[in-house]
Amino acid sequence: MAEATPILLPDTGEPGFGVYVHWPFCAAKCPYCDFNSHVRHQPVDQPRFVSAFLREMQEMRRLSGPKTVTSIFLGGGTPSLMAPETVDAILNGIARHWHVPDGIEITMEANPSSVEATRFRGYRSAGVNRVSLGVQALNDPDLKFLGRLHDVADALKAVRLAREIFPRMSFDLIYARPGQTVEAWEKELREAISYAVDHLSLYQLTIEEGTAFYGLYKAGKLITLDEEQSAVLYEATQEITAREGLPAYEVSNHARPGAESRHNLTYWRYGDYAGIGPGAHGRLTRGRDKIATATERVPEAWLAAVEERGHGMVDQEILDLDEQADELLLMGLRLREGVDLARWQQLSGRDPDPEKEQFLLEHGFIERLGNSRLRCTPSGMLVLDAVVADLAC
Repeated sequence: MAEATPILLPDTGEPGFGVYVHWPFCAAKCPYCDFNSHVRHQPVDQPRFVSAFLREMQEMRRLSGPKTVTSIFLGGGTPSLMAPETVDAILNGIARHWHVPDGIEITMEANPSSVEATRFRGYRSAGVNRVSLGVQALNDPDLKFLGRLHDVADALKAVRLAREIFPRMSFDLIYARPGQTVEAWEKELREAISYAVDHLSLYQLTIEEGTAFYGLYKAGKLITLDEEQSAVLYEATQEITAREGLPAYEVSNHARPGAESRHNLTYWRYGDYAGIGPGAHGRLTRGRDKIATATERVPEAWLAAVEERGHGMVDQEILDLDEQADELLLMGLRLREGVDLARWQQLSGRDPDPEKEQFLLEHGFIERLGNSRLRCTPSGMLVLDAVVADLAC
């Protein structure tokens, strides 16, 4: 794929249409991770997987119809384990199936332990113009606790390379780690901001069923912070990032104005996206309905399915208007810009329940932005699930 122009197209505020490609392989499985990632001790047959990605794209193109792509995201797993030639073939395939304008956001996730300058330059030449680094912590003991294969020196090297090679860069940190104090987190967060990033994803550690941490937690061998401690860390995060010019535009995502992740905004604004690869999910509109797609999670089973029937989908659920309205609310209330009320009313066929809305307004959990939008307040973000449940009923 030809190198994209470094000038990013403006954010129109529309939901957009994204393409997500899932590379499911990792060098090691992190103990907190419940994503669809798999470790293989033999080299992955990348040309065979590329052929399967291209075949599944054909089916997704048939379901989506002609679309103009507004963002592409290569996620995982660890996409930075792919050869640059693999990335180039995937991006060229997307451009053959949909219209891909110059200047759209094309993001790749990368782990610092798999970063090489030559590979990064190869990804840039293929068209990637934004990289998201899984740094996760800025001290070596916590990186070891989180099961990461890199140390702080590797992380900072990756950050420097990313800033040198890509027009846009983000990195992730996990906080609310066991024993973490507010003072330690504030110091670490300020250090992260000092690396001249324009986007940070800051996630509280959660213990997910099926992970190694879950087994330790159930056995009483992993003591997590309580809700009150986590809330204090969350509030400190909001205060520091806002003061430093990277305010939250979503519950866990912070950016300088204009540097928001376009692809993730597509999810949160409830746009359409094609999900390609093992364990990928998608949302594709057809008339009044929206199709929720899901593919086989096990890479080898997905590969066999694609080679046999042209796709690896195991589920195509038709979402009715009420279900779409609930999803719009669930996603949109995560955003600082909130939910487009007219769109929600068009899908749900009703106004928000006046008593429930009034209760949430009086308790400072939500606020109206004129007559057109509804959003959570900072206090509401702390109890987001409960707010969504109240408004969706």
